[in-house]
Amino acid sequence: MFASVAWRRVALAATALAVSFVVEPVQQNAFAATQVAAVVNKTPITNTDVAKRVAFLKLQRRTGNLQKMARDQLVDEALKRDEIARVRGSVSTEDVDKAFERFAASNKMNVTQMTGILSQAGVGADHFKAFIAVQMSWPRLVNSRYGVGKMSSEELVKRMMQNKEKPVTTEYYLKQVIFVVPAAKRNAILGKRQKEAEASRSKFPGCDQAKDFAKTMLDVSIRDLGRVMKPELPEDWKPFIEKVSGNGTTQSRVTERGVEFLAICTQRQVSDDAAAEVVFRAEDLGKEKKDGESANEAKYLEELRKKAQIVYP
Repeated sequence: MFASVAWRRVALAATALAVSFVVEPVQQNAFAATQVAAVVNKTPITNTDVAKRVAFLKLQRRTGNLQKMARDQLVDEALKRDEIARVRGSVSTEDVDKAFERFAASNKMNVTQMTGILSQAGVGADHFKAFIAVQMSWPRLVNSRYGVGKMSSEELVKRMMQNKEKPVTTEYYLKQVIFVVPAAKRNAILGKRQKEAEASRSKFPGCDQAKDFAKTMLDVSIRDLGRVMKPELPEDWKPFIEKVSGNGTTQSRVTERGVEFLAICTQRQVSDDAAAEVVFRAEDLGKEKKDGESANEAKYLEELRKKAQIVYP
């Protein structure tokens, strides 16, 4: 199911990135002769690296001492990158490239246009992709180390007593309809597949007949996503799902697999123990992410910092 906690933690980081990043060309600064701004476990961070991160922060409309902010971020990322490499927990280059492509699309650009904007801004695509790789990989390590356990019965009861009543949320049963587009044919047939996907929505016979429906079309697959509660919805699908008032289909979206839409088999309000736990955990995750870093992430990073050799020339 696409709503696993680990997946949602990565998705939240990606979403926060997409929301905070304001794509707007700025004048590129000429980099001075390369100097070392810091050394982390024998890995140098140069003033060129810092200048690129300062440019990135400016694109995000950040204010304050950007030089120090940039250097501190790069030191933290170097610590994370070393740990990611140590445990072999990095996402693949393909994953990063797909995330970059989705990010470009979310800003109504293709990859070439996004690369040009980043270059013009003084950031560069490689610097941005290195940032994405850490943002996607780091939550996996944190989750692997500390886990995301279920609430105990005692904790759940305590939270419900504090809340005075069980929280209510929406429960969905979903199926995913995928109009597959092979990577080699993407440029040639993507537009055609988008039209086919949109046209099929009005003919969708309902979830019970979904697989038979897919057999009438070429290269269409159905995935049963099962029960998903509102706080578990992936951020990229959430606004599409919430627009559907009853049972039906969402608007189609272009993804790395092709063109997709979701079929909402049922949706209803629920307030059972399972729903309460999902709501409480979503609230906790939201509190943790308010400042951009969870308590476990901060704890893990502090451990790495204490063991590391960090030199500021």
